[in-house]
Order: sequence, then structure tokens, then C-alpha cells
Amino acid sequence: MNEDNLSFKGNDPGAVRYGNFINYYQFHPPATRIDNLPDHLWTQSGEHCAVLDIGCNSGDLTIELHNFLQKKSQWKQVSTLGIDIDDLLITRAKELSNESISFQCIDIMSNSAYEKILMHLDGIGKKRFDIVFCFSITMWIHLNHGDDGLKRFLKSLCDICEMIVIEPQPWKCYRTAVRRMKKSSESFPLYSLLKIRSNVETDIENIIIEDGRFQKLFESVSANWDRKILFFQNMKKDDNK
Repeated sequence: MNEDNLSFKGNDPGAVRYGNFINYYQFHPPATRIDNLPDHLWTQSGEHCAVLDIGCNSGDLTIELHNFLQKKSQWKQVSTLGIDIDDLLITRAKELSNESISFQCIDIMSNSAYEKILMHLDGIGKKRFDIVFCFSITMWIHLNHGDDGLKRFLKSLCDICEMIVIEPQPWKCYRTAVRRMKKSSESFPLYSLLKIRSNVETDIENIIIEDGRFQKLFESVSANWDRKILFFQNMKKDDNK
């Protein structure tokens, strides 16, 4: 279901500042994302695949992504970390954790975020993540941290992983988020200052590939909520990862 239509169908999830909807997976079930992942990109092999899911919410999709990779990839072991800004959601997610899947309350835009993430990598004997998933979180980072914040986030991703799997929200989703916030008498103060606007998906792609490290591998078809999943691979390999 398209989020733009939720309020008109009597299924409005309400207004949130960071995308931390309490019942998010009621209107975007994990299976809809998994069904939109291709089968042919998971050809890597090795002993240990480290995965990061940013904006994991209550962990439902994180679990399905972990299971998908265990089934589709050639890695002998998959370790997955899900992070979210909302401690209540992480508390719920931790009920799903096991020895291979863990969750932490981390604001990816905080000063300490990458220190905590690197500590996790060190704990599993890795230098970088093999795959980072970012499903529908770029808009929230953009609205709360502006153009520079979005760019900083995307560049930071390139520094910590080998593959980026990202699902940007199109500009119409920004308008919906702003409209919902106005209904609750709140606002996104940086919204009017954004210069990255109508071509936000293309701009995100260009930021990721502009320094030549990452190359776009694949773009999925649009899901039933009008979003595509973009896949980027680090082409400058480092054996010590």
C-alpha cells in the first residue's frame, strides 16, 4: 500500500519525526521487501558475512533479511546487527535476537554511532560490513539533518561496507510526512531549506558513486508503494575486511 494513501483509507499510521512507527510492519509487511530482492546478487562466499540493518524498527524485516541471506548466499556464517533510534522498538526487537542476530539502540547520526558500530565489527572479527541495508530511512535523515546530513550519512556508509542496499523515499513521501506533522502542530524546520528535492533518488545514487568506489549493480522494479531498491557494490576491494 502506498503511504500517501494511508490516511485516505482509514489506515493512517500517524506522524513521527524519525520514521519510528510503532506498527510499521502492519502496513509494510517484511515479505514485500524480500519479494523485491533479486536472487542473482548474493554470489559472495566466505567464512563470515557481517550485515547491518539501519532503521530496523521492531526487527521483523531484519530477521527476514538474515534468513534470506542464509538461504541465498554462499557464506558459511551470517551475523546481523539491527539498529534503530527508538529504544522502545529496540526493546521489542531484542525479543527476536539470537546468537546470530542482535539489536542496539543507536542514532546513526549521533557522534558516537560509528564508534559503537565499529565495536560490534571488532567483536565479530570484521573490519567492515559485507552488506548494509537501508530501507526507507533516507527521508527521515534528510528531513532532520538537511542536505549536508544526508550526504554525510551516505558517505559514511561507503566507508563501512562492501555492498549498500538502499530504498530511498521519493519526494512525494516528503510532502506526506510534512503534511502529517502539520496535523500534529509540529514541523520539520529544515524542510524549506532542502536543495535536494524532486530528483532525490537520483541525487542519492550520484552521492554514493561520485568518488568512484561504488558502482550501481541493480535497481529493482517499483514496489506497490512506488519505491525501488538500489544495489551498490564497492569495487575497490580490501582483502583485510
